[in-house]
Amino acid sequence: MRLRPLCLLAVLTIGATAHAEEPLSLSADAQVTELQQRLKESERQREALGKQLQSADAARESAQLSRLRQENQRLAQQLKETQGGALTRWLTEQQQWFVIGAAVALIALLCGIFASGGHRRRRQWLN
Repeated sequence: MRLRPLCLLAVLTIGATAHAEEPLSLSADAQVTELQQRLKESERQREALGKQLQSADAARESAQLSRLRQENQRLAQQLKETQGGALTRWLTEQQQWFVIGAAVALIALLCGIFASGGHRRRRQWLN
């Protein structure tokens, strides 16, 4: 008697696996198509996120570029101010007047030399 239920169990098991393979193959096909759809959706989302990242990078770079341009203009203005006031910072007001006076004296000396003809005459006192 034990042999009969065992054979029956074996036949049912074989039949169940035969029937189960058919839905499994349908289920596998369904899973494959579902996974392909999910893959396409993931690729679309990846492309969208890539575009967002590129636009965010471009916005950040343009903000950084404008900040660097402003800093460059500020430094150029500072350089002009520094170069323009370099002489006045090197010399105090008293020293500036001294340099101007020395330049005037040198010009007067040169004018005197050129006005006399460039040669010295011997002058003697007449008694």
